Amino acid sequence: MLHYEKSGQGKEHLVLLHGFMENLTIWEEMATQLSAHFTLIKIDLPGHGKSKVYKEVYTMEMMAEEVKKVTDSLQLNSFHLLGHSMGGYTTLAFAEKFPEVLKSITLFFSTYLEDDAEKKEQRQKSLRIIKEAFPNYVNAGVPNLFNSNEKDILEGKIELAKKIALSTDNDGVLATVKGMIERTDKMEVLKNFEGKILVIAGKHDNAVKNDITLKNLPDRTNIKSYLIDCGHNGHWEKPGICAEIINTELLHHLPKKLVF
Repeated sequence: MLHYEKSGQGKEHLVLLHGFMENLTIWEEMATQLSAHFTLIKIDLPGHGKSKVYKEVYTMEMMAEEVKKVTDSLQLNSFHLLGHSMGGYTTLAFAEKFPEVLKSITLFFSTYLEDDAEKKEQRQKSLRIIKEAFPNYVNAGVPNLFNSNEKDILEGKIELAKKIALSTDNDGVLATVKGMIERTDKMEVLKNFEGKILVIAGKHDNAVKNDITLKNLPDRTNIKSYLIDCGHNGHWEKPGICAEIINTELLHHLPKKLVF
């Protein structure tokens, strides 16, 4: 089973899924502000952190099934699920397969859109670089995920993100890239899911097409979205704001599409 950690004493359970080349330690800053309201279940996805490599391709559906094994072992039958980036893709796959156990889903700097042709080609090309020059891949790519206007004050966070990425099993990274290439559009999940849907996006996020993602969200009262002045990594760039939005939206209600 996947490696996980449990913390907090809240009555509501919130399962946290990290992104590509991350692990459950990315939630440390936010966890202190969430645990008063939630019991947190932080999971290392396949091939990341302390979770083992299982297959040559990690589809989002396969990862969702592995997450379900963890939630079943904890006897969770009504909980909130939040995923950062790739974790958001896994969250959508989970909501498609197991909607009956979810109270809410949160796309945390993520999207329901599948990769376009250009993005898929980029991922295909990255496979060779990951095999032959993984440190170069990490050092070149990770800084671009942060707000370029604040790289000077985010230097420590960028170095931490690089360190976590470099610690990720190389085979796990390759399997995950292959799985993301196969990812399909999940708009129908948003149209059909009856629980709360929260979308938190970054104004300077170069990894997600936020203009399209936010503009085309279904006009449903259960969907709320926020655009924050940061890059792709709100958990490191704006942890306090992100935690406050999550606390408020998953436990209360606010008007949608507020901009910070």
